[in-house]
Amino acid sequence: MMMLRSLSRPLERCLGVRAGGDALMWHADLKPHASGDFSIAVVQANNYLEDQSQVFTSPFATYVGVYDGHGGPEASHFVNKHLFPFLHKFATEQGGLSADVIKKAFNATEEEFLRLVKRSLSVRPQIASVGSCCLVGAISIDVLYVANLGDSRAVLGRKASGDKENTVVAERLSTDHNVGVEEVRKEVEELHPDDSHIVVYTRGVWRIKGIIQVSRSIGDVYLKKPDFYRDPIFQQFGNPVPLKRPVITAEPSILIRKLKPQDQFLIFASDGLWEQLSDEAAVNIVFKNPRAGIARRLVRAALQEVAKKREMRYSDIKKIKKGIMRHFHDDITVIIIYLDKHRGSFCNKRTKQNAMGCTVAPVDIYSFNADGGDEDLLQKIT
Repeated sequence: MMMLRSLSRPLERCLGVRAGGDALMWHADLKPHASGDFSIAVVQANNYLEDQSQVFTSPFATYVGVYDGHGGPEASHFVNKHLFPFLHKFATEQGGLSADVIKKAFNATEEEFLRLVKRSLSVRPQIASVGSCCLVGAISIDVLYVANLGDSRAVLGRKASGDKENTVVAERLSTDHNVGVEEVRKEVEELHPDDSHIVVYTRGVWRIKGIIQVSRSIGDVYLKKPDFYRDPIFQQFGNPVPLKRPVITAEPSILIRKLKPQDQFLIFASDGLWEQLSDEAAVNIVFKNPRAGIARRLVRAALQEVAKKREMRYSDIKKIKKGIMRHFHDDITVIIIYLDKHRGSFCNKRTKQNAMGCTVAPVDIYSFNADGGDEDLLQKIT
């Protein structure tokens, strides 16, 4: 129970650190957590940053959140503010973290967002079509929990055994809930045997009802609640979909894993990274490079892949303005968590004392780097 008690500290007071360099990039370099160091980097491509992320650390536990919004930033902002407090609430009530606690926190966040949509519908009907992928990691003592909705991804880098002990192996810890994956596509089709058009190939990819690629999310209320199709306010906005029942869900996939001495680090990232780099490529970059600036290095490797595909120079990619940048790549969020403690090198008392804190990426990187509005940013987060 003690491991979660410090979550009662108001998360609204937690703020990330400013970083220089690219106008559309922000990073927080190495910071301590109970089991080692962590690093974050974010690059913005959309007019409004739809990726949100946070890391909460205490001497007893480390929590990681990556929230990749779509249709707008509202849902990812909402999750960023509400999910961790719900985790704390239910863990307190049930005496610790568990799969049931995580499911309850996801469900409560979904229900609260639904209430927000209902309250806002008359003035902002488009909010019914806003959603967010949601990836959460929690390390408690020597147990790792990974929960996700959508196609953000958690990947473990672990030392290979035997003759290859100086190499690292990539182990995916999350499920991509994206109908571009044949297994997920079949799962959705089996849930809707009476709808031959539940998944269709359009605009170069598979999409549910020709609209959305992910099969699980927070939000996207108009694809979950048939009532919204009949609502005259929402009918005036866009193209409502006639539903007999929900076509996507907010039920997370959850993995529980005991950490082992050979486990080196974790990469939590939005799909903007994985569209450019394979699991193996990302893990090798982290393994072969110094820790300082490691998350930023991984983001830049992804952007270099973007430049290569477009036959451009990386320096030219950096000059593209937000909004226009979205035609080249998505928002990208990367959080790297090193697992020193679980390799037999236990953190000293000083590290544990410094492990209390919260790092939250800016709500909008362009505004943050352009005017340095720390105070304005804090108000936006709260």
